[in-house]
Amino acid sequence: MRILYIGDVMGEVGLEVVEQVLPKLRHEKKVDLVIAQAENVTEGRGISLADFARLKKAGVDFCTGGNWSLWREEIIQAMSDPAQPIIRPANYPNGTPGLGYKYINKVLVISLLGKVVGRDADKEVDNPLKVIGEILEAEKGSDKLATIVNFHGDYSSEKVVIGHYLDGRVTAIVGDHWHVPTADARVLPGGTAHISDVGMCGVLDSSLGVKYSSIIPRWRDDIKTRNELETTGPRQFNAVLIESDNQTNLAKSIESINLVI
Repeated sequence: MRILYIGDVMGEVGLEVVEQVLPKLRHEKKVDLVIAQAENVTEGRGISLADFARLKKAGVDFCTGGNWSLWREEIIQAMSDPAQPIIRPANYPNGTPGLGYKYINKVLVISLLGKVVGRDADKEVDNPLKVIGEILEAEKGSDKLATIVNFHGDYSSEKVVIGHYLDGRVTAIVGDHWHVPTADARVLPGGTAHISDVGMCGVLDSSLGVKYSSIIPRWRDDIKTRNELETTGPRQFNAVLIESDNQTNLAKSIESINLVI
């Protein structure tokens, strides 16, 4: 099975990039399933139902979650419906609306949040290693072709450690949230594909999709500014293509795809 995982789709520009690149790429790479990180789609915060529909129309089959997933109330019903292909992090505390893992085409997709994630560093989340263990135990008897784990976090140490912790137990662990692709995509010794961060879809010359003019005064002069998304200049499309073995549910290969358009 060939699974394409697309990095954080950042704002309207990121959505336009996916609409432009994905249909042709999906055909050329003979992709069976497309998963995208969708927590930054609508103005950089969460995803609206309209933009969720646009991603699906462009060829995205499933959307993973992060710290902005629950920002827009209109999407929560879809996140709570097992039949809707979108999730939020599974290790939010009990009682949080939405689901943290679902199936699509016999593929189990799980999102996890790191212990420290930017502005939400003080928010309580359950231990991701314990939560993923509970999910895998609960789903071990299910008929599935692959298990894809999305780890949305800041610390490279967490991203690397969870990769080795789950090596041989899942098909792939894809890190995101940095919006900067890392050079460590590989199949780990136990057969699990791993990358610390897949990157983003959006404007290349920006601070993770945000205008430099929004960031520099805040950093240099301690001035409170609002993030303003960059909309001009070269655009980037970052993803990884994972080929899995339907018999073992492990990975044969992982390929980084980093395009500038």
